[in-house]
Amino acid sequence: MLDKNSKIYVAGHNGLVGSAIWRNLKSRGYDNLVGRSHKELDLTDQQAVKNFFDEERPDAVVLAAAFVGGIMANSLYRADFMMMNMKIQCNVISEAYAHGVKKLLFLGSTCIYPKNAPQPMSEDCLLTSELEYTNEEYAIAKIAGLKMCESYNLQYGTNYISVMPTNLYGPNDNFHLENSHVMPAMMRKIYLAKLIHEQDWQAIKTDMTKRPVEGVTGESSEKEILDVLAKYGIEDNKVTLWGTGKPLREFLWSEDMADASVHCLLNVDFKDIIGIEKYSSVHYGASVDGAVDRNHSAGRGGAIPSLGEIRNCHINVGTGKELTIRELSELVKRVVGFEGEIIFDSSKPDGTMRKLISVDKLHRLGWTHKVEIEDGVGRLFQWYRESLEN
Repeated sequence: MLDKNSKIYVAGHNGLVGSAIWRNLKSRGYDNLVGRSHKELDLTDQQAVKNFFDEERPDAVVLAAAFVGGIMANSLYRADFMMMNMKIQCNVISEAYAHGVKKLLFLGSTCIYPKNAPQPMSEDCLLTSELEYTNEEYAIAKIAGLKMCESYNLQYGTNYISVMPTNLYGPNDNFHLENSHVMPAMMRKIYLAKLIHEQDWQAIKTDMTKRPVEGVTGESSEKEILDVLAKYGIEDNKVTLWGTGKPLREFLWSEDMADASVHCLLNVDFKDIIGIEKYSSVHYGASVDGAVDRNHSAGRGGAIPSLGEIRNCHINVGTGKELTIRELSELVKRVVGFEGEIIFDSSKPDGTMRKLISVDKLHRLGWTHKVEIEDGVGRLFQWYRESLEN
């Protein structure tokens, strides 16, 4: 078990989830935390990752770092989404094992599930049919990551846990229009359309300086700003969003996700997921003199037919509730105070039509969400406005 003095490395500690996990651990009295920015440590660099583990030797690792984006980014950078994420996962997980890390928490995504999976999607839906094409590469990388954790547990007796969050939103969200997810992108678009209508150029320039769009900043001309925003469907009192607005989506407040993640890190072991009676046969192979043999598995996983197949050991993390993208846009519109028009461009892709997950396993393991979407959208807009002042 981890105690308050355990050294915990949070990979991706500046990101949406990583920063929330960092704060959650701090609030619980875990102060021996290690973080590195991308500039300080490139997780795709195998030697750099090895050097970091040689130096820090953490007791536990939270792998929240990833190369992420929405439908547009996934479509444009398909090779990058697969290669970058695979490198990050392989480097961190292999070095965690090589350095005897006691506990590892891997964060994936519910995009791992098939496009037409039965709803709500349980963990057992994994690899039952084809994936959604628009985020196939990212999904394959995340499936490889959770399978890597599962396989290390079964072969080497490690204690690596994988959690698959639904769509996340919250403090430190990504509002850059080129590669943000649906809620922050929608919120910023609606806010800017409102500002254009109000001719509040000071606020627009502040926003564009904080988060430039295709190199256009608050220092650019008003025409340049209006032209680039129009490319993203942002006009005077009018916002155009991709798709039909009909897809259903589930959203989880990032600080709830952090709380669930830390709950699993501190309280859930691999044996709790696969069942104690099965795990009793899952142990390190021992040599004749009793020393642990970490090179092969004796009595592990599917190697013993009587145990059956051990798979789908990951944990869904979400609310079990959903709303349409159109309903979300109306909610954001109310929160922002936008009185203009929202148009859906049905010539653009919707992505998967429904992505509700089953959270039964998570509830059995002792955790449920706290923040409802109506409250969370208000909190996110408040954070966004405050971010422009800093």
